[in-house]
Amino acid sequence: MQSSTPAPRPMFEPFHVAIIMDGNGRWGVGQQMTRADGHRAGVEALRRAVEAAPELGVTTLTVFAFSCDNWRRPAPEVATLIELLRAYIASDAARLVREGVRLVMLGRRDRLPSDLVEEIEAYEAASIGGTKMTLRIAFDYSARAAIAEAALSLGPGATLDDLDRLIAGPCGGPVDLLIRTGGEKRLSDFLLWECAYAELWFFDGMWPAFASDDLATAVDDFRRRERRFGALLADPAAAIEVSRVAA
Repeated sequence: MQSSTPAPRPMFEPFHVAIIMDGNGRWGVGQQMTRADGHRAGVEALRRAVEAAPELGVTTLTVFAFSCDNWRRPAPEVATLIELLRAYIASDAARLVREGVRLVMLGRRDRLPSDLVEEIEAYEAASIGGTKMTLRIAFDYSARAAIAEAALSLGPGATLDDLDRLIAGPCGGPVDLLIRTGGEKRLSDFLLWECAYAELWFFDGMWPAFASDDLATAVDDFRRRERRFGALLADPAAAIEVSRVAA
């Protein structure tokens, strides 16, 4: 009898996973700690995900760390999040470069400290040849703003392909699997263009509780789904072609 479990995806096949890392502050409060402690625990969860992702066939991992709307949070919490980004770059970026992980930052940079921007850009340049995986960190990011900016820069003659290239960039492309933690079920202005045909997977726990096994479970669930991209196609290759035309 033929197994009903799909064969694992080849490691070289593009597989884009995006994660909305939600619930850090609530986790900290729930653990009788501070919201800042929760955000620090969230960084550890990110490290676990980055380590596990390549072994699961993930070629691009995009994580939502800070939205443009998050500036409305209390100033001390915003400062903590910026310093955690700085600490992550300082502690992990060089190792990621050595391991062949390409680092890309999404979002605005004009509101970040200039020395932090310089560090980010240096590691982006140093990691440009990385082929193990691309890690994209969305910080001070808004999908609506990215779409509007792309449309305005291209002008009225822009095609969907033009927009796709500009919005997704050389390291982006369509999201295959979107994971949201924290018990919420909304996109929160994250990769709206790229998630047009993404499969959604929700984790009721908070992000700091997200383990490598949870990522494996999400990926396994994704592989069991039939993606039709609006068509009725038995051939997966044909379905992928339809998605490219639709984009």
